[in-house]
Amino acid sequence: MSSANEQVVEKDDAIEVFYTGTLDDGTVFDSNVGGAPLKFTVGSGELIKGFDEGVVGMKLNETKKVAIKAEDAYGNKRDELIVEVPKDNFGDAEIKEGMGVRTEDGHEGTVISVGEKSVKVDFNPQLAGKDLNFEIKVASIKKGAGR
Repeated sequence: MSSANEQVVEKDDAIEVFYTGTLDDGTVFDSNVGGAPLKFTVGSGELIKGFDEGVVGMKLNETKKVAIKAEDAYGNKRDELIVEVPKDNFGDAEIKEGMGVRTEDGHEGTVISVGEKSVKVDFNPQLAGKDLNFEIKVASIKKGAGR
């Protein structure tokens, strides 16, 4: 039986959380444990859908594991975001597979192959197509602060 003053996370609450994000193979891709908490308003769309929905109903200081399918995280990989770029666009830079690139308008991509005259760049988010797992701990709740 929960006490009447026990706070539970609801939409529009401003909350702070600590989290560790892992892939299905156990690889840690992000964590703020030991650092500053992540602050956001629940239901505001600031974070990926699965994370945003996963914290609803959690209590202060509760820790929960949330599994998020790719479509509720960064989406599935989209073929149209893999593009051939003329090698001339890189100037004198040495181009290698796996290197990160950024367009003039701020889009970030990863070089996936280098040809004789062109370079294939994947502009999908790095976590696109991947199911994500988070261990989330609620560090603070400000009721309705996001309204």
